[in-house]
Amino acid sequence: MADSANKTTATEGDVGAFLASLDDEQRRRDAHALAGLMREVTGEPAVLWGPTIVGFGTYHYRYATGREGDTPAISFSPRKGQTTLYLTGPMEQYTDVLARLGPHKLGKGCLYLKHVDEADAGALREIIARSYRHGTTT
Repeated sequence: MADSANKTTATEGDVGAFLASLDDEQRRRDAHALAGLMREVTGEPAVLWGPTIVGFGTYHYRYATGREGDTPAISFSPRKGQTTLYLTGPMEQYTDVLARLGPHKLGKGCLYLKHVDEADAGALREIIARSYRHGTTT
């Protein structure tokens, strides 16, 4: 049987050092902007989950299969070609605000932004707040 433990867990890693280590100037600016916005919206400190995910708050999930674990209530990772936001809850809960966001792509539970500064700031703030609320109230 495969190990069902989460591969990505909270670490004691230095978020500031991780953000400073980003080679790409755009990704570094985007990461600092998102970290500040997420800290402001959630009131939570940034925590490094695994080596590359910056998370805020904790969401405990439990599937019908019995598998359960913890994940950030809202998080992001500055990837090579885009920044990935990891959201909690069904993507349908974001449909109305995504229409105002600007250029983006969606995946299962993920929002991809090539340039965070091209996103509508109000829409981005609302997405972060909804994800955080969903993760901390369920």
